[in-house]
Amino acid sequence: MKFIALIPARLQSERFPEKLLQDLNGKPVILRTYESVSATGVFDEVVVATGDEQIAEVILNGGGEVFVNRRAHPSGTDRIAEAAEHLEADIVVNIQGDEPFVSLDDMRRIRETFEADSEKQIDILSFCRPITRQDEFMNPDSVKVVTGPEGFALYFSRAPIPYPRDGRLRHACRHIGIYAFRRDVLRRVAQLPPSRLEQIEKLENLRFLENGYRIKILETRFPYAGIDTPEDLEKARKQWK
Repeated sequence: MKFIALIPARLQSERFPEKLLQDLNGKPVILRTYESVSATGVFDEVVVATGDEQIAEVILNGGGEVFVNRRAHPSGTDRIAEAAEHLEADIVVNIQGDEPFVSLDDMRRIRETFEADSEKQIDILSFCRPITRQDEFMNPDSVKVVTGPEGFALYFSRAPIPYPRDGRLRHACRHIGIYAFRRDVLRRVAQLPPSRLEQIEKLENLRFLENGYRIKILETRFPYAGIDTPEDLEKARKQWK
């Protein structure tokens, strides 16, 4: 099986414009992410998918590979789907451009899980991290996921789920926005219109569930930390070694 990582990247961001070009201890955030993903050695190819010349230039000057999107896209999934049309792959892993901290073990687990799935029960794979703090559980920016006995997602929500009627916080997991798609699944989901629940919660992953795709969720303890605000960037600078 051929595994590739695609990193969707766009210059403008509502909360933190041009965050991907911000300096993270000597290099732009997007280049740090590209290098972190490449350094895992798990992927047969790592490509940044972007429609912005400045981002493309940063990656190319850093020795990386770029796919230039020729169409405007409403989401990162649509952006990588266009790129995947032009690349050979069995599994396409979507890693956000503002996620410079990447777990080698988790990337290996993606590969191992798909290679072991001979009956192709898994359409999409993603991660979650246990929630231990009440403030994180109640925060609508913290997307929660509930899974069934075999580890497949039942629902994603900004609401606190599963709601602990007795007040004891347990079995709560925060969704981590890394997705691994079978290539044919990626092509199909990118063609789907926004779904009813997706539009209510503003969560694209609900489109996948509503259309019957099976999303395997693996638990991780890795402290993934996306850069969404200037404060996040300062934390990343302190964490980077």
